[in-house]
Amino acid sequence: MKTYKTKFLILSLSLSLTLILFTGCTKEHKTKKPVIYLYPTSEQTVSVKLDYKGEFTCTYPEYKDGWNVIAEPDGTLTNIEDKREYSYLYWEGISQNQWDMSKGFVVKGEDTEEFLQEKLEYMGLTPREYNEFIVYWLPVMQENEYNLITFAGQEYENLAELNITPKPDSILRVMMLFKSLDKPIEIEEQEIKPFARKGFTVVEWGGIEVK
Repeated sequence: MKTYKTKFLILSLSLSLTLILFTGCTKEHKTKKPVIYLYPTSEQTVSVKLDYKGEFTCTYPEYKDGWNVIAEPDGTLTNIEDKREYSYLYWEGISQNQWDMSKGFVVKGEDTEEFLQEKLEYMGLTPREYNEFIVYWLPVMQENEYNLITFAGQEYENLAELNITPKPDSILRVMMLFKSLDKPIEIEEQEIKPFARKGFTVVEWGGIEVK
């Protein structure tokens, strides 16, 4: 009996070691539904490339070696590859980036809608943009007791660098990080700055649930 227990223990330890070696200890985080809106001052052909330090899981239209579109001032896009019309450029991906959430906001799940409306509007999203953001994330976030919410800055720029030709006059990238909490915690409030649109404007929003 002792021999079987010893063999079982050795087998369990071997499996655990194998999992650590092959999967590592770093958690993968999925960057969900970043969408990119293009607003040129007049109809323009635009090239968009995304240097993402992770792995794409979905793009629409298909990314290939970038997106090449004809953009209208109202944000309507025509993809040159398939000649179809799109409202925005969509992508998702997985990375092992470790996010800094030392500053942010602790929000009751039931207050998520009001919080996002207020903050996203202040940051510079239009009603169309922030409503599309909210209807995507609200069903998940409102079910949590509390959410720790942070808006990523330079670390997101480093993870997913945008290269757009011709160069935009103004770019707003809103990447929300959130983590479910069972109870509120004390945290330093994050400073958020408003965004002013000028000339050829690019807007992107997306989110990541940090486990």
